[in-house]
Amino acid sequence: MDYKKVEDTYFEAFDGIYIRALITGPNKEIVKQAAYDSTATPSAVIGRVEGGVEGFLPKSKTPDGRYGAIVQYWFGSRNIEKFELELSYRVRQDILVKPFTRVFNYTNNPEGYISMEKQVGNCGDGYEWKINKYGRDMINVPIAVPDFQIEEKLSYSNGIMGANFWYMCDSQEAVLKAGKIALNEIMATEGVCAPFGICSAASKPETNYPWIGPSTNHYYCPSLKEKLEDISKVPGDINYIPEIVINAVDEESMKNSIKAAIDTICDIEGVLKISAGNFNGKLGDKKYNLLDIL
Repeated sequence: MDYKKVEDTYFEAFDGIYIRALITGPNKEIVKQAAYDSTATPSAVIGRVEGGVEGFLPKSKTPDGRYGAIVQYWFGSRNIEKFELELSYRVRQDILVKPFTRVFNYTNNPEGYISMEKQVGNCGDGYEWKINKYGRDMINVPIAVPDFQIEEKLSYSNGIMGANFWYMCDSQEAVLKAGKIALNEIMATEGVCAPFGICSAASKPETNYPWIGPSTNHYYCPSLKEKLEDISKVPGDINYIPEIVINAVDEESMKNSIKAAIDTICDIEGVLKISAGNFNGKLGDKKYNLLDIL
């Protein structure tokens, strides 16, 4: 593989905790909707849960013999009580309301667990009950399309958040084609997810408006290239700088997914340069050089 397009630079990452869960349902459409809805808003930068779809399972590989989706829910701090509350919003608003869905624990090597009884089970208003089924201890929440079931405890563990790479392009076609291919490779790697998909809004830690959180990384905005003149960092032939962010259950999975993704898009027409986002250690305390991974 020719890595001439890959810049000798690094990205920053940081520690996070995650819950890996399995959503099952009666058909692929409902499972996909529940999975993507419950992971649709990357929110770690504002102290909320960040999620991503890791992959899908056939009926033969799920506890209840139904279609399944492996999803990851991430939190950027060790505040387990806040994690529990934020996660419950995703479960209650995006999965429980989908007909005939169930949620199972799917975290390997857990450090601890979060009970689903207080924030999710109590949606049954005191009429919920516990069952042992599918080889799991479940909470049965009575609802109008009977019934939502969730494993009583979801385990959490430690992982890596914020790994990333940029693929700089000269056309919209290259942005979409390369992004789709890269995301397919990431989804094929166990233990990782890309919470933003193809992300078009690279940000920076410092901002003129701190109450909204991170704002645009103006140095890398192609539309500001002429206005910013000497301080713009956009190469002359680059018109688009999409980013793919990766969260991973461990370092090996993270590196494998980035290598697989970059390998598949290096030779795509219109992808002119591959780089990464870093902020001199202001965002994350872990640094990984792209060329070292490749």
